[in-house]
Amino acid sequence: MFRLTLAAVLLAAPAAAQPVDQGPKNVPEFAPAFENQTRAPAMAADVALSVETVAEGLAHPWGVEALPGGGYLVTERPGRLRHIDADGQVGPEIGGVPAVFDRRQGGLLDVALAEDFSESRKVFLTYSKPMDSGLSATAAARGTLSADVSDLTGVTDIFVQDPPSPTPMHYGSRIVLDGTHAYVTTGEHSRPAERVYAQDLDKTYGKIVRITLDGQAAEGNPFAGQEGAVDTIWTLGHRNIQGADIRPADGSLWALEHGPAGGDELNRIEPGTNYGWPVVSYGENYNGTPIGSGEPRAEGFAEPRYYWDPVIAPGGFAWVEGAMFADWEGDILAASLNPGGIVRLRLDGDTVVGEERLLPDLGRVRDIEIDSDGAILALIDAANGALVRITPAQ
Repeated sequence: MFRLTLAAVLLAAPAAAQPVDQGPKNVPEFAPAFENQTRAPAMAADVALSVETVAEGLAHPWGVEALPGGGYLVTERPGRLRHIDADGQVGPEIGGVPAVFDRRQGGLLDVALAEDFSESRKVFLTYSKPMDSGLSATAAARGTLSADVSDLTGVTDIFVQDPPSPTPMHYGSRIVLDGTHAYVTTGEHSRPAERVYAQDLDKTYGKIVRITLDGQAAEGNPFAGQEGAVDTIWTLGHRNIQGADIRPADGSLWALEHGPAGGDELNRIEPGTNYGWPVVSYGENYNGTPIGSGEPRAEGFAEPRYYWDPVIAPGGFAWVEGAMFADWEGDILAASLNPGGIVRLRLDGDTVVGEERLLPDLGRVRDIEIDSDGAILALIDAANGALVRITPAQ
């Protein structure tokens, strides 16, 4: 292990008047719908950060969960689930993991523990599931982890996206558990011919689905009973959600969504709501052409609570909890793949009031979690990737 100490100085409040230095917008003609919807005032913390590498040599790690009593489960995108003990020792790949479609953005993706994991040993995974004729789909499965963390048994799919896709892109794939339900995010597989399915209620592209822990449509889902609609759908109109978490303060579900060139979004998730993709977006296509209607907003579509232009390419995120970072309690810590590092957001109610960029030298951060002691866990997405722990420097 090694330690790197970095200091972030200046003041915590009030926030500076200018936003974070981030370069020109891709679509400068789009104005925000309300104050601080984008480029909120820059803020800087009065805390020095210590970054400790827990484990290295991980192949494109994607999801991490802290285990009760110490240690971690980490997914590697090529299809391996690893146990890392409290001393940073990386164990052999855990048996019983379902086969994955390991192409482009596909692979083994998120991992989550059942609320009663200490008793049930239930683990939930998301992955790109290989289907017939070279197709694939976002899927979620659950299984039971052996006491010696060597095998998953009884692995069963609880969700499979439909229809399967020929395009190994935009799988979404965070899974969030609330004790009774599982929320699974899906992508729309990127191609113009497929992205329009994000608006279709008979397909689970570009959706958040809400299911019971054994894979049934949850009671109270907004489109249940509607002719032609999939009864697991919770929200629609998403591009590629790779971050989702429940806000401890009020139990609300929030999501971070990749935009195109510009237009990454932070959304508060409300059942039955349409978030607009690909009809409206605060970004544009990578070739500079307009998205959908060419407008950033329209009647009938929810506004993001925050958006970025240019993008941060968001992965997972977590709400800060605990005494270790008491001054950040209730803030969002979001993984950034590009330009990299961590993005901290402060909210007043549902409105972002400050933004800070932290630890850009970490590189491509794919997931953020809060450890049992309040430390920040970050996964570095690389061929020789790593799990790091971030604490206040002593």
